[in-house]
Formats: sequence, structure tokens, C-alpha cells
Amino acid sequence: MDNRQALGSWLSGPRAAAEDAGVDFGYRGRQLGLPEEGPGSIARPGRRIGALTVDWALCMLIAYGLVTHGYSQATGNWALVILLVLSVLTVGTVGSTPGKRLFGLRVASVGGGRLGIVRVAVRSLLVCLAVPALIWDRDGRGLHDRLTGAVQVRI
Repeated sequence: MDNRQALGSWLSGPRAAAEDAGVDFGYRGRQLGLPEEGPGSIARPGRRIGALTVDWALCMLIAYGLVTHGYSQATGNWALVILLVLSVLTVGTVGSTPGKRLFGLRVASVGGGRLGIVRVAVRSLLVCLAVPALIWDRDGRGLHDRLTGAVQVRI
């Protein structure tokens, strides 16, 4: 391998280098037995981020209007508490938050079906901590989903 190939593999990342070596990663969700596209397929990052943005904006609006009445420092803290409650209640009952529903997503168990309330509560708490939600695996699932046996799929 000459210097140009070595530099190119470094710039394109380990996944591209492995694919050049003949490793087949398949599509996101293949290891979980999910379809490649359409209903039941893994939710793409853009949709998930959009759904979280809608949920956060809703929680900020609720915190601003009903709880803090404009105190900016406390608004964000209350919005986080409201997001936790909103997530536990909505994902635990209907499988999606208002933002997820708007973007056509739902949270399901890896084995199929709905998550139990304890797993929903743990998952929601991990989302509020943010770091577990920012660490993704090869299938595009966040650490919060892996730890609770959940997956976000398209409706």
C-alpha cells in the first residue's frame, strides 16, 4: 500500500477501509431482522433528531408558559423534567412521543411489541442524560436503545 492509499483509507474511515477489504456490513437493522426500507425499518438519524427537536420545543413551551413564566435559567431544567415525564407516559402507552408520531416513528422492543414501563423509564432517563443517546452502534441505535432492548422504527 503506498502513501496515497494509506492516507485515503485514513480519511474515509475504518468502515470504508473494511468495505474495501471485502467486509459486508449489510443494511442498518439487518442483524435485528428488520426490513431495509419501509414500515418496521430502522429510523434514520434525521427523523430521530427532528422528532427530538419537536419534543424539546414542546417541553420548552410548556415549561415557559406553565412553570417558569419566563425565568430563562429554570426553563431548561423544567423542560428536561417535562421531557422525562412526557417520554415515559407517551412511549409507555402508545409507543411514541408527539415528535416521533409527527415524523412517523415509534419505539418498539427488539423482539417485537411494546416495551415494559420499567424499560421505558430507564430509556427515557438515559435520553435525558444525552450521552447514551449520542453513542450509536452499527445499526444506528443509540446506547440508550441498546441498554433497554429497544429500537426506533418507522411506522
